[in-house]
Amino acid sequence: MSNNMNFVRKLPIPKDIKEQYPLSDNMLEVKKQRDEEIAAVFRGESDKFILIIGPCSADNEEAVLDYIGRLRGVADEVFDKLIIIPRIYTNKPRTTGEGYKGMLHQPNPEERPDMLNGILSIRHLHMSALRDYDFTCADEMLYPENHRYLSDLLAYVAVGARSVENQQHRLVSSGIDEPVGMKNPTSGDITVMMNSIKAAQGSHTFLYRGWEVVSKGNPYAHAILRGYVDFAGKNISNYHYEDLARLWEAYKESGLKNPSVIVDTNHANSSKKYLEQIRIAKDVVYSCNHNKDIRSLVKGLMIESYIEDGAQKIGERIYGKSITDPCLGWEKTKDLILNIADTIK
Repeated sequence: MSNNMNFVRKLPIPKDIKEQYPLSDNMLEVKKQRDEEIAAVFRGESDKFILIIGPCSADNEEAVLDYIGRLRGVADEVFDKLIIIPRIYTNKPRTTGEGYKGMLHQPNPEERPDMLNGILSIRHLHMSALRDYDFTCADEMLYPENHRYLSDLLAYVAVGARSVENQQHRLVSSGIDEPVGMKNPTSGDITVMMNSIKAAQGSHTFLYRGWEVVSKGNPYAHAILRGYVDFAGKNISNYHYEDLARLWEAYKESGLKNPSVIVDTNHANSSKKYLEQIRIAKDVVYSCNHNKDIRSLVKGLMIESYIEDGAQKIGERIYGKSITDPCLGWEKTKDLILNIADTIK
């Protein structure tokens, strides 16, 4: 036993949590239908446009479900053109290790970390979105060993810019059924991203949660462009027409299955200026409408959005306002969704 690490308690394994909090037959059927609809987009069999949209971090169950209820209403208006996948991001990467690490760590951001309560809280939140609003949602796979607590609920998995070079993230992604998006690393080197996609699309034998496992490979592993930071610390965007055309060429040379990209409209692409997401989204849609190869490559957008514009500090308690990165408020979000549905060809 390490003197430098206090083992607080043994946590239940995912199988036990799933048995304690199972999905109903209706929830299973909704997930099955959603999975097929989303997979058809990545296979190129559907030209629906995906929006992975929601708060930077899921910090408050009431506000997140309020937001998802609003999304449900607009999703029903645009179902013929768009597939809405709400973001319920329950664990957050912290560059220095400081700050709010997400609901998994702190179900209440103003209280001490509680990992057991965190596991139960994130499962309850994802289950509520599915049961009450017919939404399977997206989450970031920050900790590969924790993925199975939610693996029966998720519609989409993202691997972040700091994780995409990690072997365990790549191998676990190869054993996930749902689409997994590999972000370009913070350096911007798309070769790293393409290698991670190749790894995730392949079959592997590896160690996972104390088991020797064999993955079949994930044919829906794909790219996410989120911008990057150069050697001088300057944010550089990579969502432009030329960037998308270059990625199309890189995919053609790679031999990878199902060439696909989701464009992240925030992070380094917007320099975290959240209002820029509106312009960037429209710019990407314009590129899609101008070039059929780009349209076939770009499967959708990732947008950070919540009820209120901007961000706040923990403890300010403004309902529906992000406590991590600034987000687009609801009225602007609704207008943007409707605009995308009207203009995407």
